[in-house]
Amino acid sequence: MSIKDRFKMIMDREKLTAGAFAESIGVAQATISHILGPRNKYPSTEVILRLQQKYSDINLNWLLTGQGEMSNTSSDSDSSIESGFDYPLFAENSVNPSKETGPAENRKEIALETPVNATKETVKQEIIYKERPPRKITEIRIFFDDNTYETFKPEK
Repeated sequence: MSIKDRFKMIMDREKLTAGAFAESIGVAQATISHILGPRNKYPSTEVILRLQQKYSDINLNWLLTGQGEMSNTSSDSDSSIESGFDYPLFAENSVNPSKETGPAENRKEIALETPVNATKETVKQEIIYKERPPRKITEIRIFFDDNTYETFKPEK
């Protein structure tokens, strides 16, 4: 597995596009595009350090070599973070009950207005090509390196 693949795995885990991932670690989008591109450019130390600062749970050894686990945290702590709490989501005795028991709020749906399409005025342009009279040479000047010049005028 290449470092390019490991970058993609981090982006997939965070559910970020290349542009959003670049912005999150503070690098240009082109930098991430070069890393993920077909030329398989190895990321600079600065990019790796910025990624490590933003996503400190990423195992640096895994990022650089592919060895070990992606995350420094154990899988047990990940499951407790994901669940957040032990009671069911729709428990009857919620932890933070609402203190106000007011009437149910009814909202009226408002129909959207149909857009009014303004008629566009057709613009007609006429292009006229005027033929210019042929140009004639009236004077030729030749400049020399000693700051002098000569002028030649054609005979009429």
